[in-house]
Amino acid sequence: MQPRNMSMSGVVDLAAVKAAGEAKAKAEQTRAEAARQGGGGAVPPSALVIDVDEAGFEGDVLQRSAEVPVVLDFWAEWCEPCKQLSPVLERLALEYNGRFVLAKIDVEANQMLMQQFGIQGIPAVFAVVAGQALPLFQGLAPEPQIRETLDQLIQVGEQRFGLTGLTVDTGAAEPETAPAPAAGPHDAALEAAVDALDAGDLGGAIRAYENVLSDDPGNSEAKLGLAQAELLSRVREMDPQKVRQDAADHPDDVRSQIAAADLDLAGGHVQDAFGRLVEAVRRAVGEDRDAARLRLLELFEVIGPDDPRVTAARTALARVLF
Repeated sequence: MQPRNMSMSGVVDLAAVKAAGEAKAKAEQTRAEAARQGGGGAVPPSALVIDVDEAGFEGDVLQRSAEVPVVLDFWAEWCEPCKQLSPVLERLALEYNGRFVLAKIDVEANQMLMQQFGIQGIPAVFAVVAGQALPLFQGLAPEPQIRETLDQLIQVGEQRFGLTGLTVDTGAAEPETAPAPAAGPHDAALEAAVDALDAGDLGGAIRAYENVLSDDPGNSEAKLGLAQAELLSRVREMDPQKVRQDAADHPDDVRSQIAAADLDLAGGHVQDAFGRLVEAVRRAVGEDRDAARLRLLELFEVIGPDDPRVTAARTALARVLF
């Protein structure tokens, strides 16, 4: 899948205007003031991934962005694609060792920030560099493309704004964590599936989840993971613009609507995906109707049976079927 806005062109445009020079000067002033006050020292690794809300946005993001690029991960608990993307971003934040800070923003609890950034779907990833907000990408993205975007972001931060990043104290004591629970019979296979997903090996992830389900057909984690991996596999090679144009041009073509629904869900537009397929079931007959219904049931698995949007869509589906 090609995520939207996977480009740093916005940063290049920003650097070409007068505001970039002003932002750089302000960043330098902020760093100098922090140095005078004894700040700017080494930070523990835990400071590289932070949760941010509206109250703390000024200090945690805007002020911090005078020292280091701050990447914003807009997510929600119900967003299954977010649960795939966020761990990758968190791992990269630690790996880049202070070259950027990851700020996680729960959109359900911070609606104002979501509106201010003009976010239409999640996951959505932005950056703030020297107080300047920049869109990075929306939806899931392969790790190599995420790395490329981060590298460009860091380069621009250094060259245009003089941001050198944070010094990380790798020897700093981290908070004690509770002991890990005892491993279950399929934990190793499930962990292998997650590792395959993180590496972009969707085929390997699908096989790992299928192996778990062959031994334990009721394993809810494997069902959810398999549904997610299969969705990502379907959309990875799609041309989003063509798929959406085909769906708009052929509202009665079930295959076009199914493909567009997959893109909707992968981009975090859950209700759009469900509504599209309920309407496809209502319009279609025979095998086409069954195809739309079955894909809708598969997408329910991606979100999970307890999600209220799944409950509402099941009710809507029942109305058009019966």
